[in-house]
Amino acid sequence: MTTTARVFFVGGVISYRALFNWINPGTYVTTMLGSPLFQILFFTYLGRYAGSQDDSFFIVGNAMQVAAMSGIYGMTMGIANERQYGTLQPLLGTPANRLAIFSGRALPFILNGIFVSAFGFGIAWLFLDFSPAAGSIPPLVVAVLVTTCSCVALGMLIGSIGLRARDVFFGANLVYFLMLLVCGVNIANDDLPGWLGAIGRCMPLTHGIEAGREIVAGAPLSDVSGLLVTEALIGLAYATAAYALFRVFEAEGRRRASLETY
Repeated sequence: MTTTARVFFVGGVISYRALFNWINPGTYVTTMLGSPLFQILFFTYLGRYAGSQDDSFFIVGNAMQVAAMSGIYGMTMGIANERQYGTLQPLLGTPANRLAIFSGRALPFILNGIFVSAFGFGIAWLFLDFSPAAGSIPPLVVAVLVTTCSCVALGMLIGSIGLRARDVFFGANLVYFLMLLVCGVNIANDDLPGWLGAIGRCMPLTHGIEAGREIVAGAPLSDVSGLLVTEALIGLAYATAAYALFRVFEAEGRRRASLETY
């Protein structure tokens, strides 16, 4: 158990430092904080001009969606870059617990996503006069945590596909911006065409953002528990599929001696 815990925590931190391309402070600030800043401001002011929803609709949607930047891009780097950098073969040559190796690298990106989302809400408080009731903040933190974990699980799946695909980062870009469109970030899921709304309901963010909006409007955590449980189950499904692909591609790579081939 001690060895497994060490692989989970220490291995996760080391992989984050080694494989996250945006860890450099200058790049991190401009990409992980600068992009959310302008995204939240842009869509909130655009929403004010259009008059379709109030400010909190756009603030909550975008401040929770920016957590997906760490979850999707970061987690994709955290797994697929093992192959890109030529470290996959020695990693899988160790006898370390595979579940600990795989799941441990998610923890830094979960914390990263929560931090970026908190930064987004802070920006909204500072520049957009967003002031939810103090009692809504603890349940909102729970909603952000569950949603971030769900986004990281989807990033795990894309990263696992990157163990075989040639250009997984194109897929990560596609998924990230698809979530911006179909997950109710700036357009309510019910206002989308039926088939797009159905896609959104099968992805992370949708139920978490809906729960976050209800919490900010004054709903207690018990009233949105169903939405958060759905969000968590979606994340669990993606995480399970991701780990299954990871093990399948490991076994196939060993059989064909093609762990790092393209």
